[in-house]
Amino acid sequence: MTKARTVYFTAPRTIEIREETLLPLKENEVLVETVCSAISAGTEMLIYRGEFPRNVDAHDNISSDLSYPLAYGYACAGVVRETGREVDRSWQDQRVFAFHSHCSHYTTTPDSLFPIPDSVSPETACFLPNMETAVNLVQDAAPILGERVLVFGQGIVGLLTTSLLSEFPLESLVTADIFEMRRQASLALGVTASFDPGQSEFHEKVKALSQGGADLTLELCGDPSALNDAIALTRFSGRIVIGSWYGQKKSEVDLGSAFHRSRIKLISSQVSTISPELSGRWDKSRRFDVAWKALERIKPEKWITHRFRVEDANQAYEMLDEKPQEAIQIVFHSERGL
Repeated sequence: MTKARTVYFTAPRTIEIREETLLPLKENEVLVETVCSAISAGTEMLIYRGEFPRNVDAHDNISSDLSYPLAYGYACAGVVRETGREVDRSWQDQRVFAFHSHCSHYTTTPDSLFPIPDSVSPETACFLPNMETAVNLVQDAAPILGERVLVFGQGIVGLLTTSLLSEFPLESLVTADIFEMRRQASLALGVTASFDPGQSEFHEKVKALSQGGADLTLELCGDPSALNDAIALTRFSGRIVIGSWYGQKKSEVDLGSAFHRSRIKLISSQVSTISPELSGRWDKSRRFDVAWKALERIKPEKWITHRFRVEDANQAYEMLDEKPQEAIQIVFHSERGL
């Protein structure tokens, strides 16, 4: 019998590692041993802090209500260690990705697994969900040749989105984040500039670089108050793509005279669906293909700043809660690996 160690959120700022005996493998199932599992800092910190709305699915691949105790996570790379009698033997020892919670082992059916391409490492594969999100954001944003673009938030989703945007022939690409480490990572991508939105001259600097304001702004920082900055820094008839999930966080948004006359479009973007304008030609499979290829090009494992064992999950979440300026991407890593 295989024992699995699983990370559970049991109350605000309370983590438990539970050892559970997995049920015997069914004929149509496989046993997967986790190699690495990436923390989604934005969503998981809402759960860690108790700031999420109850009874709402946070991710389309997690089919459970959000309420404590909760095993969560959706960026798990591993290797198939055992196969049921009805499973094609080609799955044995296959490297796979799954939208699965943080744990050392799990059983599932092959149709829920994504084989990891030979050109992609397990650590790179852990970025697949966030890369799919970044692809979705760029598709919803639909940047135009020569546009001036502003991105709020340079966490992992922000950096991945900025990486994709940097491949477009834009006139300028400016980013903003409150943490120096993230701004430096953004500058390494070749952006025009990266600013601290808390600086007193932030608006003036952005407007100077964008000649009055951005044509396209993406809000990816998770702070609802950033919407006011986004509105103030987007020019007439511009677009603001809102990719953050705020949970229970609320903020007053200034929709006064400046916004009322601006014809700015506010666009909600979330990865569980495909824009109706694209869905006649695009499906999830095609979008995943694009995401895998983007992972090969961008190699986002360079943004992994910390690796923890599942048993040390408390330390990982405490760091993200208390010292977020010191981390970009944290992953849980198996000592055994591949």
